[in-house]
Amino acid sequence: MLVSYALDMQLSIVLVERTAGEFEDSATLKAFGQEGHGLFPGSTAMEKEICRQYQVQVVRRVDSVRQKFYAITVERRVKHPVVMALFDAARREVLS
Repeated sequence: MLVSYALDMQLSIVLVERTAGEFEDSATLKAFGQEGHGLFPGSTAMEKEICRQYQVQVVRRVDSVRQKFYAITVERRVKHPVVMALFDAARREVLS
């Protein structure tokens, strides 16, 4: 399992992998972790909200894991101001 291997390398400790469950959605996974049944990944952008809502704490960050978001539109030109702001921010991030 790549996540446990990455955590092994980041934490510099030996983790014994035991699959306690397989989940289709992140909310169930987080609730399972909240009950003390294991570790779960979470987005750094959502860290404060996850810690507050599930009453958990960050064990370690894994900088090599990235999440990508895609915006797909049928319009040739984006007109909505919020979508335009998102695109502009993404362009600045990529070009900087």
